[in-house]
Amino acid sequence: MVKVIVSGHSRGLGEAVAAALLLRGARVLGLARNRNARLAARFPDTFSEVALDLADADALPRWLETGRLGAWIDGAEQAVLVNNAGTISPMGPPALQDPNEVARALALNVAAPLMLAAAFCAAAASVTDRRILHVSSGAARKPYPGWSVYCASKAALDHHARAVAEDKVAGLRICSLAPGVLDTEMQATIRATSLERFPLRERFAEMQRAGGLVPVDDCARRLTDYLLGDAFGTAPTADLRDLPG
Repeated sequence: MVKVIVSGHSRGLGEAVAAALLLRGARVLGLARNRNARLAARFPDTFSEVALDLADADALPRWLETGRLGAWIDGAEQAVLVNNAGTISPMGPPALQDPNEVARALALNVAAPLMLAAAFCAAAASVTDRRILHVSSGAARKPYPGWSVYCASKAALDHHARAVAEDKVAGLRICSLAPGVLDTEMQATIRATSLERFPLRERFAEMQRAGGLVPVDDCARRLTDYLLGDAFGTAPTADLRDLPG
């Protein structure tokens, strides 16, 4: 039995990845601030969810202390964690960033996935095939003006994956994967941002006009192929656009 935890499953790539996994017969537990009625209606027997604000620095530790994660993983032959939840806010140079928004972004983009990874590894210690996927970004590997918090947080996930790979834990595979430029609400947010906060806005707007954004369902299919395939975790960081298929 394959059991997968997907954070940020309420919309966008997280929803698409959860659906792709459910269609393959996996059991999925979604963690997000908002519930997903669409997935609940389509997969009533194999989909579960917890309404949890992962940007709340206190909420996730409280939930992990309940032991519900381990109880849900129990019985899995393969256990998978997909750290997808994230935010691109705050955008702009440091003087325009709200410190409270910076704190929430780091809680969501960095603290939550690292806490989930630690709790997942402990809860699934007896599962012989364990996999962790961090949804990274090209911004982890290339700096963008106005994206200092986002770039730094995604780079943190990349380096976390590299360091965990060095631990050489038996039965554990990990990869921080950049999925490409997707047609999601995040891209709409980028296009609506002022040039003061993101000087490269028009580059992304032109990409959308030219049809250069990848449909989220196409990305989810390829991501799921890689996640469940034999090659997953061969390298601790990867770009989906560079993988075969």
